[in-house]
Amino acid sequence: MWRIWLLFDPRRALVALAVFLFTLALLIHFILLSSPRYNWIDGAERAAAATATP
Repeated sequence: MWRIWLLFDPRRALVALAVFLFTLALLIHFILLSSPRYNWIDGAERAAAATATP
């Protein structure tokens, strides 16, 4: 395992991993916010209105 860190700079690899995970988390949250079922900001009344319309 230690030989992997001889190929990569640990600080650069960990910063890149943190940036990637933060970007992925933002992307997942915005995808969920765009769906009417999982939008927790607008609340239950908008979800009920979206499912009640024929």
